Amino acid sequence: MTEQKFCQSCAMSLTEESLFGTNTDGSKNEDYCVHCYKDGAFTTQHTMEEMIELCVPYTVQIGVYPDENTARAAMGEFFPKLKRWQKR
Repeated sequence: MTEQKFCQSCAMSLTEESLFGTNTDGSKNEDYCVHCYKDGAFTTQHTMEEMIELCVPYTVQIGVYPDENTARAAMGEFFPKLKRWQKR
């Protein structure tokens, strides 16, 4: 059984290589998704809180969470564990 991979910025499930972002040399970056990371840099400069707010409606729409409050609370606990948002 393989370990589930998630984008280390937005927590999107990385289920196939086409979802991986790209490094400066064009190679695939397995830590970040195509929406968050391109050509070796983040595509936006959102704060963690802004990223959560951006993701909340989408996760509710696709049925990951039953409502926005549940989504916000769950992501508020999970996102600080992602590489991009860990305190250095």
